[in-house]
Formats: sequence, structure tokens, C-alpha cells
Amino acid sequence: MATFYKPLGAKDITTNKEVLCEAVPITGTIVSGTYINDQNIKNYAHNKEMFQAVFDYPYLSSSANHIFDLAVGFSPESSLSGATIGGVVNTDDKQSRKINMYNQMSQVLVGYSQTGSILRFDQDADLASTTKIDEAFFINFSRLIVKDEIQKQSFSLTLNIGGTSDNPDDNLLIQDHGALTSYYTDSPCGEFGILYTASTPIHGNSGVGLLYYQAGIAVITASVFTGNESNYLATVVDPDGGATLNYNNIRALLISGSISGSCDAFRNRLANVSFNNTTEINSTIYFCRANFNEFNYSSNPTYLSSSQIRVKRSPQDQPRAYITSCGLYTADGELAVVAKLSNPIEKNYSDEVIIRVRVDS
Repeated sequence: MATFYKPLGAKDITTNKEVLCEAVPITGTIVSGTYINDQNIKNYAHNKEMFQAVFDYPYLSSSANHIFDLAVGFSPESSLSGATIGGVVNTDDKQSRKINMYNQMSQVLVGYSQTGSILRFDQDADLASTTKIDEAFFINFSRLIVKDEIQKQSFSLTLNIGGTSDNPDDNLLIQDHGALTSYYTDSPCGEFGILYTASTPIHGNSGVGLLYYQAGIAVITASVFTGNESNYLATVVDPDGGATLNYNNIRALLISGSISGSCDAFRNRLANVSFNNTTEINSTIYFCRANFNEFNYSSNPTYLSSSQIRVKRSPQDQPRAYITSCGLYTADGELAVVAKLSNPIEKNYSDEVIIRVRVDS
């Protein structure tokens, strides 16, 4: 316990902020599950398979890391709502699940209108426009890899929108072009930007999705597959019934397919994802100054031997002490922080010492 306290003034305390970024590559072989036979893909039966979780290793393994959750949904105002395939009305609740998922994500990411209605995702981030994303795939990245947020203008996603399910091709590169200067802040969950195709200029209705940086969620419009409907997906094993169902276009898949089946189809088309995560370190720096006439003695019982200061060779020598740590106390005298020095520092009447203590939060 300290016996002498020195108060710190405003000139002794400053703050600092550092941003650390780390590249996160996610390959298509991990996402598709091909290299470990889908053992890293988990569907949750307890919630009627409202989403699908993707891990980097078999999810039953203790070393598995959660990468992202994948889901699909469409708006109640979508043309798919209440639609049928071949005039056959579905007797299950697959469509209601997708509508519920869309509404849930909209509430969190877009919010409500002044009248209390759930707002829809907008293609050009202008809520007043009519260019809505009414059918979408949702990629909710794990906080483990996103950290504090996704770095702006670092996101890249490649989709195979052509070919067959066994041999997909026609890569479509999607990125958050211009996000360093053209991002939006009117989302309930923070900042977001528009996702564009690599070959499309940034104007008009060229957006194909939205990226929410702090939430770590990407919203991809299902219309990216519209131009290749006849080749979208040959077969999907529907977990609800265990049967192999044929979906020859994205519309049929979203209308009558399960969420998990739709996620399977999307994963097989996902070639790779990459972005930089961001970790923000906020620091408070304390400059602890010991003037020439301060802290030259120690209250440690071992400092004395037979009432004599151990570090004095003769009675004429000036006292000295060796600083090994620095403690920061609250106004109530409670020890809050202890900073350890790598090597003891000699303190005597001839020297002044400044110890820089950095506390990260």
C-alpha cells in the first residue's frame, strides 16, 4: 500500500486512438463445404432452419470457428409472396419463414417509417425511391472475424451466376466501390455502403446489395441470378422432406424451397469473400512525473536493515530508491492500475523520472 500519493492534473493525462486492420480471406471451398463433406455446415432444427451456420472446420470439433450465418428472405410486398409453382399452393410455411427473416433483418438494419411500418432494403440507399431489394440473401459475419467493423472499401465477394450446380461459372465480382467517401449513416446499426459489380459505374440503380460495416452484415439481392435463371441450380436436397427437388431458376427456389435449401444453393455459387476487419484501440496515457525531491525512499520493509538504508554505503550518501512499478489510484484511494517496468529505475535527488503508463480499453 502506497504511503505517498501524487495527484495527476489535466496536463498529465492524454488520450489516443489506434485502428488495426487484418485481412480476412474466405475461400469457396470452405463455404461450399466440399473439402470436408459439409461437416462444417450446420442447420438448426429448433428454429425451423431459419438460417444456416458456416464454420471453418467440422462444427462438432472444439477447434471450429464460426465464420458467418446465411439466410434468405423476401418482402411481403415482393411478387414472390403468395406465388405458386405450377399452380400448386404450398401447404407448409416456407414462404412465411422467408418473409419473417426479411422483416427481422429489415427491422434491425433499416428500421421503421414514421407510421410504424417496417422499411424495405433500398437498392440505392434512398428510402424515398422505389428501387427496393425485395428478395435477398443475408450474410451475417461472425464478430470473431469482423472485430469492431469491416473496413470501408475492402469488401470483395465473387459469385458464380452461370453454369450448372455441378459446374458453376461466369464469375460476378461485387465490391463496395467508393465507400471511403460515399457511405451512409442513417441505419439503426451504424454506417453502410452500396455493393456494386466491378464492371458497373457508381450511379443510378447499379447497386446489387448493401454492406453494414459495424453490424458485419452483407445483403445481396437475389436478382443477380435473374439473367441466368435457366442454369441457376439443377437439384437441391430439401432438408424438410429429405427429397431431391429440381429448381431450374432462382424464382422457383425462393418460392418453394426451404431456407436451408436456398442457402445450400447460394453457398455452392459463392466463390470467395475477402475483407479487412478493424479493431479500434482507445488508450488513456498517464505521464507519472517524479521530481528530484520525490519518491527517493521506499516503504518496503526490506529497504531497511537494522534501521539503516540498505542502498547507502556510508551515512553521507544520499538516499535512493529503485522504481519497479507504478500504481494508479482512484480518488477514494483504491488501486486501479499497476504498471510494471521492464527494469528497475534508480531514483535519487539528482534525477527526475517520467513514467508513461498506457491503459487500453
